[in-house]
Amino acid sequence: METTTIVGVLLDDAALDLHELARTCGVEPDWVVRHVCDGLLGAEDIIALGVDEPARAQWRFRSGDLQRARRLVSLERDLDANEEIAALVLDLADEVSRLRTRLRVLGAL
Repeated sequence: METTTIVGVLLDDAALDLHELARTCGVEPDWVVRHVCDGLLGAEDIIALGVDEPARAQWRFRSGDLQRARRLVSLERDLDANEEIAALVLDLADEVSRLRTRLRVLGAL
């Protein structure tokens, strides 16, 4: 089986399906499904479609999902973190970033 690496910038009006997201992140589609089902990846509109096979064909992931998936993969692989810890680390890092931005806007930094 030949592996193709996708490189580029995903714009917010473009979307990746389940298999494209998995391939772009270098993981199996089951990894994506597991993270979506656990609420660690994907917006509520993806989860609202359902998780069965026909619903998965309708899943579309945006640039924010791609960035989060890549960061999750990196944490899980590089730091040998389990899925929940990796998601918690990302959530905390995102919150720190938001707070720093807010402080900058308020002139406190």
